[in-house]
Amino acid sequence: MLRECQDRRGKLLRIAGVFAATGALLLSGCASGTNTSESETGSPTAAADKVEEIANTVPEAIKESGKLIVGVNIPYAPNEFKDPSGKIVGFDVDLMNAIAGTLGLEAEYRESDFAKIIPSIQGGTYNVGMSSFTDTKEREESVDFVTYFSAGILWAQRPGSPIDPNNACGKKVAVQATTTEETEELPAKSKACVDAGKPPIEIVSFDGQDAATNAVVLGQVDAMSADSPVTSYAIKQSNGKLEAAGEIFDSAPYGWPVQKGSPLAQSLQKALEHLIESGKYEEIAKNWGVENGMIDKPVINGAIN
Repeated sequence: MLRECQDRRGKLLRIAGVFAATGALLLSGCASGTNTSESETGSPTAAADKVEEIANTVPEAIKESGKLIVGVNIPYAPNEFKDPSGKIVGFDVDLMNAIAGTLGLEAEYRESDFAKIIPSIQGGTYNVGMSSFTDTKEREESVDFVTYFSAGILWAQRPGSPIDPNNACGKKVAVQATTTEETEELPAKSKACVDAGKPPIEIVSFDGQDAATNAVVLGQVDAMSADSPVTSYAIKQSNGKLEAAGEIFDSAPYGWPVQKGSPLAQSLQKALEHLIESGKYEEIAKNWGVENGMIDKPVINGAIN
């Protein structure tokens, strides 16, 4: 069932909740309804060793508790979703576990409506948010962000059938219905084709991302367009049946929101710098097939717009 929600990139769209693609569990989601109750899910053992110099920068109250309380909204695979056993997993989860370990803490995940996470951080219920938040200037008025990833739009194609996302005139391109790829990106590109005297792009919409992905695999369309983490994960799970078509574009930073002015922002930044330098960040990203979105240096409040 479709539901209307605020997407991670700050635009309003309607998204299908769960889909399976090429034999693997994939999820596309957003904030759930207002009736969703909060629940707590403990994290596994910290995935990285404590670094005393960095751990000493953690605010005293958090340090004494031994826990990093993380507000999270499920699902948004491959970043944060539940495996068949109900355990919260994903790229964001593995990375946050490593961050917490570096800080000498244990990450404790608390599920919440997406729209409630930032207010709960402001109120002190959560120390940090982890839900594929795009760092925007508007959100920076309420909280500080520590950037950790770059996400945009990424196309996928079948190997041996190359397609140029910037010149797809006359091609069939699959999208999930009501996403920004369907409502903004492809209509604009198709109009440019027509204005240039070329055939329009045939936009083939599906209710779920699973169907859009499978249409490419089965040769029913020439390519698909989706948010870069979703496409990258689909490619990784396709067993060679899909590959990237071009590079990621229209990128914006993902960030972890913390209370405005909190020194925890510097602690998270230093911990991520350490994980980047040690190679752990790259290891985690590659494990989830999202290495295309890796950043070289985290910043505090790095919004583009």
